[in-house]
Amino acid sequence: MPYTVPKLTDFSAAALDSAVCELLSALDQESAAVDSENDWKFFRDRWIARKNGVLTQVNDLWLKAAPGPSKRDVGQRVNELKAKIEPAVDATYARVLSGALFKKGRHVGRAKVRDSAFQYRGESEHLDITLPGIHRPIGVEHPVIKTMNEIIGVFRNLGYSVEEGPEIETDFYNFEALNFPPNHPARDTQDTLFIAGQESKPLRDRLLLRTHTSPVQIRTMQKTKPPVRVVCPGKVHRNDEPDATHSPIFHQIEGLAVDTNITFCDLKGTLDHAMKTLFGSSVKTRFYPSFFPFTEPSADVQISCIFCDGKGTRDGAPCRNCKASGWIELLGCGMVDPNVYGFVDYDATKVSGFAFGMGVERIAILKYGVDDIQVFFQGDVRFLEQFG
Repeated sequence: MPYTVPKLTDFSAAALDSAVCELLSALDQESAAVDSENDWKFFRDRWIARKNGVLTQVNDLWLKAAPGPSKRDVGQRVNELKAKIEPAVDATYARVLSGALFKKGRHVGRAKVRDSAFQYRGESEHLDITLPGIHRPIGVEHPVIKTMNEIIGVFRNLGYSVEEGPEIETDFYNFEALNFPPNHPARDTQDTLFIAGQESKPLRDRLLLRTHTSPVQIRTMQKTKPPVRVVCPGKVHRNDEPDATHSPIFHQIEGLAVDTNITFCDLKGTLDHAMKTLFGSSVKTRFYPSFFPFTEPSADVQISCIFCDGKGTRDGAPCRNCKASGWIELLGCGMVDPNVYGFVDYDATKVSGFAFGMGVERIAILKYGVDDIQVFFQGDVRFLEQFG
């Protein structure tokens, strides 16, 4: 029976040594049976063909299948086998060639036979580097990632750093430390996805998929004393039914600035500058009262409609994008509630700050004129090629 590379279940040193010995024994036997050049070609392909040769199978069935702690030992033996199999194939060809020449009554020096074997193998694997290479189209940033990087760039230029955090969060970071006490009605608006099997844990330790990137702000303040200026980009999760404007997975960028004597005027100036940078210098912003548990006062931010220049009409008809109002709601913001500082050991009598948050897909929809958020996640190349 021809040798077949076995699947290993035992990766101990003794088992590996036994498998190696069995393989090398089969190599010697098959090499000895090679009598002609055609036999050698079959022998060569069987042992070192890149697609399904024995050496390739050893790599797939032994090294790739090995558990982490055993990979080093298996890798060493695979390298040793490669160092023995390839010379054995060359030596077999040299023997066959030498025998054929001997039968014709010609004497060929050992070195010449060896060189002929290497030349044969080199010609079969020859690579002409003067030929044009294979053209592979260069990829581009996904429109959501591109938009996220543009937003981050705006705040980097204002001196903000970038912080990231885990997508699986505890109730403490996602809610409690952000001034959402247990049973607070504002928790219901988050449509949270909880990890199963957490009932035995205290509420603050239960795991969930974060509903916003605000927990990164808490983690940042815990490890950094004021002044703090950060933006926190990332993926968030909510139990939303997918439709043209909602997705259970989307991206947010939230920002935080804490220092002495920060006021609402600083917040308005910062966001007005950011919106003008993203949408053009003619864009206007307006703030109107809202509610978020972690900011007080809180506000929603609108920008003048970029499709109708804030007029409410376009081409003689009501503007659909702003519903004829001339304004588009874009993000939320506010001054950090003093209660939040108590969770991060900041002195609310000495520092103040503001926070804001925006959906990246929301901004991308406006920038690129997309009318359905789902196309960002469907991977349709026809859609993505437009951004190349």
